[in-house]
Amino acid sequence: MNVARQLALDLGLRPAVGRDDFLVAASNQEAVAIVDQWPNWPSYGAVISGPAGSGKSHLATVWQQRTHAAIVNAKDLHIETLPLLLRNKALVVEDMDQGELPERALFHALNMIMQQSGTILLTTKQLPQFAIKDLASRISALPQGHIKTADDALLRGVLVKLFSDRQIAIDEALVSFMLTRMARSLESARSLVAAIDQQALEQGAEVTKLFVGRVMSQMQNPELF
Repeated sequence: MNVARQLALDLGLRPAVGRDDFLVAASNQEAVAIVDQWPNWPSYGAVISGPAGSGKSHLATVWQQRTHAAIVNAKDLHIETLPLLLRNKALVVEDMDQGELPERALFHALNMIMQQSGTILLTTKQLPQFAIKDLASRISALPQGHIKTADDALLRGVLVKLFSDRQIAIDEALVSFMLTRMARSLESARSLVAAIDQQALEQGAEVTKLFVGRVMSQMQNPELF
């Protein structure tokens, strides 16, 4: 039977990236502390590490807004573009462990930051193995804030906020239902809420436990749907 479906328009929901939008829990508090302590850092730089979707880029963006830093993915670093990137004496280098790392460019960036009395923030899942020993030594000496796997308290708060951002009313029982069945990451929470919102719009459906359970089953076993 064909069911008339509403068109769910992609309205480009803007992710909240302000400091007040970042929920603090035991799993991320040391990384948050690093951002909050700037500009009173004990060094010219810092590292935020943690699993995918844990909030590293959110915190990096908060810091970038405070410092007016340029943001660049580590694999896109080039020595010749460093003067432009460092025009504000501040730089965010994201995802050091993703792809082939241009170590010489990163080493030059650290040198230029130190010469300018500037500041740098690096993000990574975990510190990579560096071929340049001096680079490894410098980065390992920087303060590091590690974000652990999200705990229930954080995931609960994130789910409530994500639904609230989309103006979807949910209750405590529905949040608990999702928590017992979803993967333990902020990325999973974002993907789940986005899928629920999308399908609710398309189907004109109410967000109930039955509906959410069906969406979760579809996400986990797409070949069955």
